[in-house]
Amino acid sequence: MLYFYSLILGIVQGITEFIPVSSSGHLVILHDLLKFNLQDSLAFDVALHLGTLLAVVIYFRVELLKYIVAVLELFIPNRQVNKKDLSEVGLLIYGTIPAAIIGFLFEEQIKNVFRNSWTVVITLVLVSVLFFAAERFSRQKKNFSEIGFWQAFYIGCAQALALIPGVSRSGITIVAGMSTKMKRYEAARFSFLLSVPVVLGAGLFKFLDIEWGDLPPVEMALFIIGFLSSFVVGYIVIKFLMKFLQKNKLNVFAWYRLGLALLLLIWLLVK
Repeated sequence: MLYFYSLILGIVQGITEFIPVSSSGHLVILHDLLKFNLQDSLAFDVALHLGTLLAVVIYFRVELLKYIVAVLELFIPNRQVNKKDLSEVGLLIYGTIPAAIIGFLFEEQIKNVFRNSWTVVITLVLVSVLFFAAERFSRQKKNFSEIGFWQAFYIGCAQALALIPGVSRSGITIVAGMSTKMKRYEAARFSFLLSVPVVLGAGLFKFLDIEWGDLPPVEMALFIIGFLSSFVVGYIVIKFLMKFLQKNKLNVFAWYRLGLALLLLIWLLVK
């Protein structure tokens, strides 16, 4: 049964990490519902996030390779630098700074305070309101490369809010991007690329800090199942979502979040 739970959590992570309905919120709910207690449940969540990180890296491998080349060209004498790619690298760096600093300094405190189902109810509702507002009032005309560095920093500050379960990292950064007049699709592209350095840094930091040698072989197998399932499902979901957001609004996800918040609220009141 534990293997089945691990698979389910991996699938849920793969779907909800990119669909803007909050992966952390769903994982908190599932941990409470399934009573799925590993020796370190946060370590298991990290394994799931690393799986979806791999999905992002593979899906955006062309862009990421271009960024690496653009940076390396800076060190080659008399080499023409691709200014557009280099500018996008700079925007991603600016967008990474807030979440990196806040995550490094306050992640554990934030998780200890907010990692509960009541927080998820509140954030599901609040971010739903932001979805509706973004679709109603934003003027979507800019590409990712056309925003300014301070706008990228502002989106990065929004990304830091995703440390609170239920917010949705992809959702809050897409909304923040749209508020800077970015097109919905471009905001999603920036959001996913922005996740790479933050999730990679946080994941590796925790990965090295976890006493993997003390975990029983069975639980190591559970981590692997969760990692692989979140990767495969995550890649499929990215492909779907990038096509979906070209022509469709965020409202459908807002309604889902509100429905989930209502169901969770009822469950919390009657349990």
